[in-house]
Amino acid sequence: MMTTSHIKQLFIRSKLVKPKSIKQKLLSQTLLSLAIIPFLTACNDDDDDSYIQPSPPSSYVEPKIIIVGHRGASALRPEHTLAAYQKAIDDGADFIEPDLVATKDGYLVARHENEIGGTTNVKTLSPFKDREKTKSIDGGEIKGWFTEDFTLNELNQNVRARERIAEYRPQNVQYNDQYSIPTLDQIIQLAENHYKKTGKIIGLYIETKHPTYFQSIGLALEDPLLQTLAKYQYTREIAPIYLQSFEVANLKYMNEQLDLHKSLKHAKIIQLLDSPNSAPADFVKSGNPQKYLDIALASGLKQVATYADGVGPSKTYIFSNTDQNTTTSFVKDAHAVGLKVHPYTLRPENNFLPTYLRCSSNLTEACHSGSLKEFERFFKAGVDGVFTDDPALGRSAANQYLKTVGNNAVK
Repeated sequence: MMTTSHIKQLFIRSKLVKPKSIKQKLLSQTLLSLAIIPFLTACNDDDDDSYIQPSPPSSYVEPKIIIVGHRGASALRPEHTLAAYQKAIDDGADFIEPDLVATKDGYLVARHENEIGGTTNVKTLSPFKDREKTKSIDGGEIKGWFTEDFTLNELNQNVRARERIAEYRPQNVQYNDQYSIPTLDQIIQLAENHYKKTGKIIGLYIETKHPTYFQSIGLALEDPLLQTLAKYQYTREIAPIYLQSFEVANLKYMNEQLDLHKSLKHAKIIQLLDSPNSAPADFVKSGNPQKYLDIALASGLKQVATYADGVGPSKTYIFSNTDQNTTTSFVKDAHAVGLKVHPYTLRPENNFLPTYLRCSSNLTEACHSGSLKEFERFFKAGVDGVFTDDPALGRSAANQYLKTVGNNAVK
């Protein structure tokens, strides 16, 4: 095998031995180039035996029912950590869902809220005691520590994730203070590395949090998000990307940018729907009287279809009663105008299940049998996918349902 010392000797000889003709000079340079090529190839990280180098698929085919790892596998690891996303991937999720907020220096990081006192150890760190503030965000007063008051470097130093709902997920407390807050780049790289190792495409289902607020403080999320996604071949050409928001104007903007630049091959827009009597923050700010209830009507969904590819409703929109045995017209109305329906969030603990599906009165218990039945009810209602905190249960339920109705189970 050609070694570094061999190449060095060839290079020295090529300099010391003066060619007698132009032909000899060209021959000398050619031989040197041929000698170096195998060496450079051997040093290329892409040739690591631990990676598969699959060719980008000509077209991504979405599963009949998609399983979205809500903030990762957040029933099993602290949410919005690389560990939670990896667990979701390992447990069969088709998509992982990062919620994005901005740092002081404009980096996009994954947190459910820009207030991080409840999901990290920041309040215990003496250097950041003076960062606690009270802010007005989307019409509400919130006290705590906010990502926009920290640089990425500060967050990386000592701030670590903690379980958000420890009262219902005490088993996750064992992972407290182990994981840093990931950036969007790190999340993309995680999914890309999995693809290189296994050939399986994992989609990104990305939410922009409080877009109107972040725009008002000079840290708009949309352009940095689209630019970051366009930077990687994986998100640019290979993986499916869903971009979601509870607001409307930023979704319309991103849809326009995607149509204009054609920068992401498999990107789609999803309109999220919060509780019926609440309203998008940008509507409130602009004086638009519409509420989510209005958007969820057949006429409202027709308008959504002009800029979005699907809707992400709270799961209460799908059924007209708490027993989940009578469906509304929501799924039918959405499908009638070409919108996919991905409701949120199916969680396994008794506390989050309908009373009749609970395994016991212990609210922290993960009731797998009841959770599987809840998944089945949503699949029978005709949804195209679900957000879940436990993707393993979702995958099992989807496979069983598709098998029952005569389709091939999704691997």
